[in-house]
Amino acid sequence: MRNQFIQYIQNEKRYSDHTIKAYREDLTQFEEYLEQTYGMGQPGNADHFMIRSWLASLLDQSLSTRSVNRKIATLRSFYKYLLRKNVITVNPMLKVTAPKNAKPLPTFVKEQEMNRLMEDIVFNEDFEGCRDKLIIQLFYTTGIRRAELINLRIDDINPKTMTIKVLGKRNKERIIPFPQSLTGTLDKYFSHREQLLSELKTSNPFLFITGKGKQIYPKLVYRIVHKNLAYVSTNSKKSPHTLRHSFATSLLNHGADLNAVKELLGHANLTATQIYTHNTLGKLKYIYKHAHPRA
Repeated sequence: MRNQFIQYIQNEKRYSDHTIKAYREDLTQFEEYLEQTYGMGQPGNADHFMIRSWLASLLDQSLSTRSVNRKIATLRSFYKYLLRKNVITVNPMLKVTAPKNAKPLPTFVKEQEMNRLMEDIVFNEDFEGCRDKLIIQLFYTTGIRRAELINLRIDDINPKTMTIKVLGKRNKERIIPFPQSLTGTLDKYFSHREQLLSELKTSNPFLFITGKGKQIYPKLVYRIVHKNLAYVSTNSKKSPHTLRHSFATSLLNHGADLNAVKELLGHANLTATQIYTHNTLGKLKYIYKHAHPRA
């Protein structure tokens, strides 16, 4: 049933390629464990004791609780599918408890560091320079995810209303405003992009493209962000997601409503957004100390 389940999450649930790959690997590892430990090749016959023993073995191998919980999420989806297809009558995952994750604070770039990057670091005026600067600016001023940025289309940008249309997780659409400061970079990039595609005698509906006119890809986006953040930040993490964290932290530092930040980020619930309040606690303490007469 594993292959049928993978087809289900791919064709009906429309999960991302990354998630599908992870689910497939998790189920393969689980099946191998059942075969080696219990001589059982069908996970549909496994009970909650067997599942718990697999999870315990993973923790014994020093696998992080975050990784183990992701595998639990895989099994929960898989056994719900088996239950729906009447392959099993009892869901063994009902008796499996997930270990608690440690919650590291999101890494973010300080505002003064981002100001230095945008104002003091010189980007080349050619196609790649304008593209790279626009990528950095979009991440920091809209908080979009890397996959969302890669899949932005020309038609998703509305210069008149200064908004972008983003297709997020589970195909959920949201509209995000962008600042006036972005329009200059946009205009320059559009000009270089049009000239490049004209020279290549091709077209492309996606906003961000490579020097060969192809849609930009994840590793290139990561390299662009990492390279430019290294000019101003000593953080060990210098990824597109770091800029997403920086976007949320900056908004909250300047008094943005938590629910508004949730909508801008495209979070399904407020819990995912609340983690950013920890980053702003230090500033709140500073304001309190310097503003309250009894502090």
